[in-house]
Amino acid sequence: MLIHGWSEPNAEGAIVPPIHPASTFVRSRIDDDARYHYARRANPTRDALESLLAGLEHGVSASAFSSGMAAINAVLQLLSAGDRAVVGYDSYLTTYHLLANDLPRYGIEADFLDLSDPEAVQAAIKPNTRLIWIETPTNPLLDIVDLKALAEIARGIGALSVVDNTFASPYCQNPLDHGVDLVVHSTTKYLGGHSDLLGGAVTSNSEDLAMRIADRQYNLGAIPSPFDSWLLMRGIRTLGVRMGRQMTNAQAVAEWLDDDPRVVRVFYPGLSDHPRHELAHAQMPGGFGAMVSFEIRGGSEAARLLSQRTTLFRLATSLGGVESLIFPPTAWLETDPELMAAIPNSPWAHHPGLIRLSVGIESGADLINDLDRALG
Repeated sequence: MLIHGWSEPNAEGAIVPPIHPASTFVRSRIDDDARYHYARRANPTRDALESLLAGLEHGVSASAFSSGMAAINAVLQLLSAGDRAVVGYDSYLTTYHLLANDLPRYGIEADFLDLSDPEAVQAAIKPNTRLIWIETPTNPLLDIVDLKALAEIARGIGALSVVDNTFASPYCQNPLDHGVDLVVHSTTKYLGGHSDLLGGAVTSNSEDLAMRIADRQYNLGAIPSPFDSWLLMRGIRTLGVRMGRQMTNAQAVAEWLDDDPRVVRVFYPGLSDHPRHELAHAQMPGGFGAMVSFEIRGGSEAARLLSQRTTLFRLATSLGGVESLIFPPTAWLETDPELMAAIPNSPWAHHPGLIRLSVGIESGADLINDLDRALG
């Protein structure tokens, strides 16, 4: 699927999909039913990408976007004034910010809680709850959420269940297989895999939802260019080999950190002592992912300094590329007091010495040596 999922070779015999840069297409008449007439609605290169994305996530259809946040906004536009969302309190910061501070201006409220406790989720349901927003593994504490349990809760109240599957990628897990309605990706990350494009995607489990998301895609206009669509397909073709190497490295790094007395705690679902290791094993058949977080003594200042001392692990935002990255979430958040105040009850504050690693494809031994030297 990763190699051949876009389509069979075209009439010219090209083994890779062509790029169609056209923004408009000739029509036989004004009321024809041609698939292509204006590229904001459809483009052959984007169509090939969307077919591939739908197949990877076992969905009915997928819509590609110009960024992960564009994809997230498209899904949240399915809500109306007066609706509520249940959201994981440990989630991507911009998603948290959007739901906590922007959407209330439009009459949409959110309840933030620990989604790893299905009973707590059930207790948080209100008559106007219309959406459950899930990340698993969570960002950046790498907790695991029971997809089947939360999908059943959402279905029981007529709400949508949505999973941001960016951290796991479709190589590790497919939330639609567990009853989830929509899957969101920042394709910038593991699907692109080379830190050279921005993109997002939403994959749907039904034709109705697919049509509603496609409508949001058209009206928002936040579509990827034909070249970015092509570049993303190019990246997806190596997802399997990249993820295999990255997860092997991540497991080795996590186990080494877990044994190091300089480290307070390691967050990685591949560790046998992770509180939801068995659940992760059950719903992530492809592996535990390549994100590792850990906490060191000395608080946010120590985390900041450590992130500046590594050499192979580069201090940078984002994740999922072939290169290893390091980022101190709490230390970064503290540099923006206004933003920190806008993120009420963020769990990051309870882990001031937190470090997040996006483990790449370098030598695992070299990565461990880099951390060993930086820890001092």
